[in-house]
Amino acid sequence: MAEEVEDLEDLFENAPCGYISAGADGRILKANRTFAGWLGRDTSDFVGRRFPDFLNIAGKIYYETHFAPLLRMQGFFHEVALDLVRADGSTLPVLVNAVERRDEAGHLRFIRITVFNASDRRRYERELLEARRAAEKANAELLELNRTLEERVAEAVEARLKTEEALRQAQKMEAVGQLTGGIAHDFNNMLAVILASINLLEKRLAKGENVTPFVAAARDGVDRAASLIQRLLAFSRQQNLAPAPLNPNEMVRNMSELLRRTLGGNVQLETVLAGGLWHVLADANILENAVLNLAINARDAMPAGGRLTIETANCHLDDAYAAEHAVNPGQYVMVAVTDTGTGMTPEVMAKAFEPFFTTKEVGKGTGLGLSQVFGFVKQSNGHIKIYSEVGHGTTIKLYLPRLYGVNNTPKPEAPEDTALPCGQEVVLLVEDDERVLALTEKMLSDLGYAVLRARNGTEALERLTTCPDIALLFTDVVMPGMNGPELAEKALRQRPDLKVLFTSGYTRNAVVHNGILDPAMNLLQKPASLDQLATKVRSVLDR
Repeated sequence: MAEEVEDLEDLFENAPCGYISAGADGRILKANRTFAGWLGRDTSDFVGRRFPDFLNIAGKIYYETHFAPLLRMQGFFHEVALDLVRADGSTLPVLVNAVERRDEAGHLRFIRITVFNASDRRRYERELLEARRAAEKANAELLELNRTLEERVAEAVEARLKTEEALRQAQKMEAVGQLTGGIAHDFNNMLAVILASINLLEKRLAKGENVTPFVAAARDGVDRAASLIQRLLAFSRQQNLAPAPLNPNEMVRNMSELLRRTLGGNVQLETVLAGGLWHVLADANILENAVLNLAINARDAMPAGGRLTIETANCHLDDAYAAEHAVNPGQYVMVAVTDTGTGMTPEVMAKAFEPFFTTKEVGKGTGLGLSQVFGFVKQSNGHIKIYSEVGHGTTIKLYLPRLYGVNNTPKPEAPEDTALPCGQEVVLLVEDDERVLALTEKMLSDLGYAVLRARNGTEALERLTTCPDIALLFTDVVMPGMNGPELAEKALRQRPDLKVLFTSGYTRNAVVHNGILDPAMNLLQKPASLDQLATKVRSVLDR
């Protein structure tokens, strides 16, 4: 019994709050050590005095006028904020609870007062008040900013437009200078031939000699000048077109023999023609010339020989891709020309369609071949895209709008408005192009997948080691260092259950027939729309 009394006494004296017991007359009978320590006093200093005696002046008035009557009326009060005065004269913020204890007859026996140290709470309240004032000030500044924002935005937009216009003008002048230089060089050569031929003709005619070679030379100069003008018109989209309905499959078939003779024996030609190919409205002669131009460029990129693949397919360019590449969304017929040559660097690809730009030796090319193809495709309301990897080859894709109303194949039914296939699996995305990596990651995340990024094969293998939850390896085919198939082979040694999906800017037939991928491998061709990506990823994961 003595031990229990001792425990209760210790609990009372050393509780984390102040305890005060007062008699029916309000005078303190006992205060614990915690309360006495807060005020810097001895416990005996409180006996016989009243609780309000230890409040500051304002607290005493507040207590006597509000809380003492409240305690008498209802027998308790809770969470009253007051300030106690310490022995050194400083104040201590507290929260006070009080309750009356009565006997069975209702007579008041004593009053129990519980005191909590509110120093931290007061500090938080001050900080909150300061934060609120700061927020109000910031809000006022924001309102002032918004008041003048429209004017500032207008000024900034005007300044940016002027800068962009100056940049466009500088680029235009640079292009004009390059174009003028190229034209002047070629025309001077042609005029030199014509002028020299005329001079020699005059002399030979006066002597009665044979002038046939000089007439032929002059005619050749005129023909070359006319060809140059035609190419410039094609680039500027001002050439005269004679568009008519045609099926690109028939055009490629008819060109096959010409292409084989043009390419030579060390280049293997392969054509992969899609079944049920749609018709297009295009100038057949100029489209043939465009494909021939691309084939000749491809041959020149394979000096030691190689493989040239010409492929056709029905395609759909979705809204996102169309907006990014300034082309109308919808259904197109694709004609792709793929070589296994030297490939292009990103810098060369950026300038490939510029007139007179060429990587060939002097005298080996005019630099107008690709610009002519570009102009024709744009004049036909189409789209052209280059995909190339140094040391692996190049694919150039021509997209021509589908011609409706030709009954070569039934019009496809409109797709049902169904939700995209989604998932929650972990996908390891491997892509060396930062922009493609970021956009593909965003699309996969929107579909619900958890995405881990890797920029090369080595980084991807490290991810596989540290994250056992990866369900799908989604990798580009051609990458610097370790390519996609090599990465997949090593990854499957670690994780035989891992699903693998390849992606490439090359067409399926090009990467399969050139021995880069096995025919059974899963491949998603770039560019892929969100629904194509969703369907392909889900189908691979569900196998």
